[in-house]
Amino acid sequence: MRILHTSDWHLGRPFHRVGMLGAQADFIGHLVTTVRERGVDAVVVSGDVYDRAVPPLAAVELFDDALHRLADLGVPTVMISGNHDSARRLGVGAGLIGRAGIHLRTEPSACGTPVVLQDDFGDVAFYGLPYLEPALVKDEFRVEKPGHEAVLAAAMERVRADLGTRARGTRSVVLAHAFVTGGEASDSERDITVGGVAAVPAGVFDGVDYVALGHLHGCQTITERVRYSGSPLPYSFSEAGHRKSMWLVDLAADGAVTAERLDCPVPRALARVRGTLEDLLADPGLARHEEAWVEATLTDAVRPPDPMARLAERFPHILSLVFDPDRAPDDPDVSYARRLADRSDHEIAEDFVAHVRGAGPDEHEQGVLRDAFDAVRAEQAVREVTR
Repeated sequence: MRILHTSDWHLGRPFHRVGMLGAQADFIGHLVTTVRERGVDAVVVSGDVYDRAVPPLAAVELFDDALHRLADLGVPTVMISGNHDSARRLGVGAGLIGRAGIHLRTEPSACGTPVVLQDDFGDVAFYGLPYLEPALVKDEFRVEKPGHEAVLAAAMERVRADLGTRARGTRSVVLAHAFVTGGEASDSERDITVGGVAAVPAGVFDGVDYVALGHLHGCQTITERVRYSGSPLPYSFSEAGHRKSMWLVDLAADGAVTAERLDCPVPRALARVRGTLEDLLADPGLARHEEAWVEATLTDAVRPPDPMARLAERFPHILSLVFDPDRAPDDPDVSYARRLADRSDHEIAEDFVAHVRGAGPDEHEQGVLRDAFDAVRAEQAVREVTR
């Protein structure tokens, strides 16, 4: 069976101030063409179809167009909801849409109920594990301490239990939206940390033939059977080094996996440049970035006048300007934002405690802080679901 694995469309999301709906529509067209021309038997979309729980109308219309075009191909599609999606909204009409061959899997309770497709060698069971917010699904999966590994492990127990009831030789594909250990994150993914832990080990998924992951925006191979497709378009400058693509996966009769990486159309290259304003304006080596979307980081000791306008004369598609003077980390003039770079909310809170009382939090207090941050994040997740 030939499977096209994609994820993280984020329909409706802009790139800085640039609207991306046109580029997202181009990607949908590319996806449909690929399915038709490469003899794809099934499409899997591993979450974050939309960028937010209540997407703009234009994004909903594009999704509707995608559903119709995929259904017209007669090629089954399996989709799950991600942490940016409203599972309830995405799953509306799932039963009716399923009759057209578009299978929406948004209910945690249905993790062990697969979409079963056939090829010349027998059945292939597709199990959809939507994003499982631990605080919201802990009762469904009866876990004592909610965490990503615990709820995913419980969901996979249901998958393996169902797979054990099926005919010998049934192959299996799991769709999941999660941060798996070994994956490399970017700035455009929403933090899903619970209890100070975001990642789960790849071993959670043992026992199935292929795991089609979503959430991380870079295309990655965790193991030969566990892969991220990444987002088809860039959504932050941290993705400047990404090659945007999908996985074309061939699942053999014995469950063996071979995968080919297929490039996606990208509207414009990304570039991050750094230096003084005069260097950026004069360096001939930067000529290759003049038509790219640019993020410029200025290292001038003193902020120069009109830097954005002057840079735009050379880089007409510049979108982001960062001021980061070259100074020693302990220089008192180093910006607060720079001091906080790459630090989590929990680490910042611990630093604050240490600053105001002269000693950092003890083990019990660290637990209190973690619980507080987890409670706020869970409350936000509940609010999005019920909006």
